[in-house]
Amino acid sequence: MKLKIAIQKSGRLHDDSIKLLKECGIDINNGVNKLKTEASNFPLEVFFLRDDDIPQYIEDGVADIGIVGENVVLEKKKQVNIVQKLGFGKCRLSMAVPKSMDYKGVQDFQNTRIATSYPVIVEEWLQGQNIKAEIHEISGSVEIAPGIGLAHAICDLVSSGSTLFMNGLQEVETVLKSEAVLVAYHHLQPEQAKLLEKLLFRIQAVKKAKNNKYILLNAPNEKLNEIIGLLPGMKSPTVLPLAEAGWSSVHSVLNENDFWDIIESLKAAGAQGILVVPIEKMVI
Repeated sequence: MKLKIAIQKSGRLHDDSIKLLKECGIDINNGVNKLKTEASNFPLEVFFLRDDDIPQYIEDGVADIGIVGENVVLEKKKQVNIVQKLGFGKCRLSMAVPKSMDYKGVQDFQNTRIATSYPVIVEEWLQGQNIKAEIHEISGSVEIAPGIGLAHAICDLVSSGSTLFMNGLQEVETVLKSEAVLVAYHHLQPEQAKLLEKLLFRIQAVKKAKNNKYILLNAPNEKLNEIIGLLPGMKSPTVLPLAEAGWSSVHSVLNENDFWDIIESLKAAGAQGILVVPIEKMVI
């Protein structure tokens, strides 16, 4: 029995999806232009598909799970379960207007024409804002629409915003923040559900490791309680005596978001020889 996973065959999510699986200890040989392959050390069969097709394959049960952008899941409205946000492929779906426009607020979209590749999401957003507008669905080169008179505004995926700037547009509203998600078929068989649990266990260990750093430092014993109080750790910091009397070695784990503030506080409290080490896997 194998778990069948669909991932993007090319583009921004392909490499990150393959990297995640390899970080989970799953060996995949995807080759060149192969549309299907199998892992050599985990019961996993991999399909390489167009991202827009992945939700349909999952809904139909052709694939058991898939990695796809959250924006695609919401646009396609297929019957799939989002089981895990993956933390990569982050972008936003945003409204943009010509830089020459004196944009005052969402009411400026009233009775306008909006070009987008995401008509379902945009229509729902407009309804939520009580705005009536005409939506033009186009599959690519959305940024050119205002310049050729097709639309007054656009709604498109944005990462850095440089493409909008080069096309004379300004980003004015964020409709959706998106990232890659792991989705699953609604009615997995018990065997596939158990394999998914094993895969999720590995994914979560990798994600926790990326969000944390292992820290080692030397602390004078008279400052030990103060320094330990700054270190949350997974349970509590590990403290070991050093060969030099009056000093201890302290080991702990820090969350990436709190890292620099805590490092500064540790230094001010008297910690020395601070070492920070990446964590490959983290199982709690």
